[in-house]
Amino acid sequence: MVNIVLFGAPGCGKGTQAQRLKEHYGIDHVSTGEVIRDEIRRGTELGQSMEAYIKAGQLAPDEIVIGMIDHYLTGHMNAAGCIFDGFPRTTVQAEEFDKILAGHGLKVDVMIDIHVPEEELVRRILLRGKDSGRADDASEEVIRGRLDVYREQTAVVADYYAAQGKYASVNGTGTMEEVFSRIAAVIEGLK
Repeated sequence: MVNIVLFGAPGCGKGTQAQRLKEHYGIDHVSTGEVIRDEIRRGTELGQSMEAYIKAGQLAPDEIVIGMIDHYLTGHMNAAGCIFDGFPRTTVQAEEFDKILAGHGLKVDVMIDIHVPEEELVRRILLRGKDSGRADDASEEVIRGRLDVYREQTAVVADYYAAQGKYASVNGTGTMEEVFSRIAAVIEGLK
């Protein structure tokens, strides 16, 4: 089972590339953002509690996200692998994730960081907001706030995986095919 953490700021293309990787390698795609948005759409207790955080551009509390991931892994132990998109987002989550994986006899194989310049990220998210209907994609102020939160709280997770020798950065600009090729080269290097 290969476990990939797909990493990068909001708007870098994680979801798009994760879907392509899922199709190409036959591994599961775990998007914590999509799981949370689904909970909100369904009006669950979790969704209602998370909605306020998302509208404010803040990260979900660690214990809720970690619990969702542990529950997911338990139900998908026969998968060929997983792409974790949007998780872990804090060093605490990364440390807990390592413990959860170790408890299942697994590990993170690589973190792939998709790097895109900030102005391009803002442009992409505003464009996505026209189609997505997501309130957090429609306001440049909220978008820049999300990018600030990412830099302050999430970017440090890259250091955590770099210290383990599991970090790879790829250029996230160019066509979807070019970015996919860069990511696939990293994955092929694991074999």
